[in-house]
Amino acid sequence: MSKKEPMSARFMSATGKLRMFFGPAARGTTSGPVVYRDDDAQRARQEELQQWRVVRNPDGSTYLTTKRDE
Repeated sequence: MSKKEPMSARFMSATGKLRMFFGPAARGTTSGPVVYRDDDAQRARQEELQQWRVVRNPDGSTYLTTKRDE
């Protein structure tokens, strides 16, 4: 058998060394409130979305059509 370490062990070793520089992964929580920004960019995106209509097929798939095609 080969004395070479498995790929997974080498990957974990490399990420362990990178952790020295970048620190541990950030851990967040999903229990807090969701905050939506109502700024100019958000309003512009909402305006762009108004040109589309969602069509749902009986099989559950969806696609978009422009409202101009109605």
